[in-house]
Amino acid sequence: MKLKHWLVFILLGAIWSSSFMWIKIAVKETGPVTLVAFRVLFGLLFGIAVIIIQRTRLPKDFKSWSPLFLLGITNIALPFFLISWGEQTIDSAVAAILDATVPLFTIVIAHYSLKDDKISIQKLLGLLTGFAGVALLLSKDIDSPAGSILGQAAVILASVLYAWSGVYVRKRTVDTPGILRSAGPLVSATAVMWLAVLTTERPVVLPHLSITWIALLFLGIIGSGFAFFLAFYLIHEIGPSRTSMVTYIFPLGGVILGAAFLHEDITWQVFAGGALIIISLAVTNKKPVEKPAGRN
Repeated sequence: MKLKHWLVFILLGAIWSSSFMWIKIAVKETGPVTLVAFRVLFGLLFGIAVIIIQRTRLPKDFKSWSPLFLLGITNIALPFFLISWGEQTIDSAVAAILDATVPLFTIVIAHYSLKDDKISIQKLLGLLTGFAGVALLLSKDIDSPAGSILGQAAVILASVLYAWSGVYVRKRTVDTPGILRSAGPLVSATAVMWLAVLTTERPVVLPHLSITWIALLFLGIIGSGFAFFLAFYLIHEIGPSRTSMVTYIFPLGGVILGAAFLHEDITWQVFAGGALIIISLAVTNKKPVEKPAGRN
């Protein structure tokens, strides 16, 4: 990867790592449906503001909008809900760790769906090393109560949806302006989630704590609107498999922030697992050595 790709990659990892902490804060006062509804609404408003400032030309045919609307369901509404619902019974650190399974699902889906993102020995070695680091981080929670199993399963399902969506973005949004890749899916996500709020929560209870509103604003503007712009940029620049490895940063950021601000436990597994994750990123993104051409 080029330096500009690494900078975007690290920034995206930092933003999404902290999102797990903000979700944990917000879900204490709001239900997961309301949380996601406000998150996508604020993200959409951010996207609309950027579109107006940049004077981005909007597509006029449904064929151009349909992939974006589908991504609003598979890449935003459902995963956001599943993660927020799951964090009602599991720590934010555990959610961050489980979300780091995205690259493992992505590499398989991309291999069978894309011509330029095939499984290689180097990529597979890096992914398995990173997964070993994730497994080591997860080992500290191996004795979690049975009540958290469904919460963990919800986050893993969200990872599968993220993996499929990343590949779909690469295939179907090549000619779509960057900000539309971010804002377009938020249109359908916002519509679906607010319909769910009005259907399941009567009356709709608004948060009262300022920290909850801060969490929702961060998750919407930074964690959704801006972050998806960065993510879709990377998907088209370096491919969905490499981009998905940003989730390997989540356990480090999620565990550290969870320990610092939410008083969650931090153990030796964090350091050992973190080292493996860093090694995996270096291995996967190392430029292959080109063999000299043979003589005639």
